[in-house]
Amino acid sequence: MIALAIIIGVAAGVLSGLFGIGGGILLVPALALVLGLDHVEAEATSLLAIIPVAAVGAWRQKSYGNLDVRSGLTIGAFAAVAAVAGVALVNVLPVELVRYAFAVLMLYVAWRMASSAIKQLRAGADPALPDGQ
Repeated sequence: MIALAIIIGVAAGVLSGLFGIGGGILLVPALALVLGLDHVEAEATSLLAIIPVAAVGAWRQKSYGNLDVRSGLTIGAFAAVAAVAGVALVNVLPVELVRYAFAVLMLYVAWRMASSAIKQLRAGADPALPDGQ
């Protein structure tokens, strides 16, 4: 189990640095499917695990001049306060409902990202560049 956790950690670090993803998109499914945690345990564990990943990623991005500190701290402060409500809510909802809602959210995000990339490709823009430049 430790070896699997190490592999998940390495994957989370590489993909977080490469794509800016981690907690919800990668760690929650990996912890649930690979390590067998229930969905709420996977969410809670990913919240803790993503702290060092996000901190190191932000630190490295700052050295490249890609970090908007004010926006990040503002979003982080309000998200931290709102997380209290989210944690309280997830602990009273049925785990199956939370898991299905998470799956629907993941499908919606994937659909929006794919739709945006297809739209940019049709317009002749490079979807990898900001605003299709």
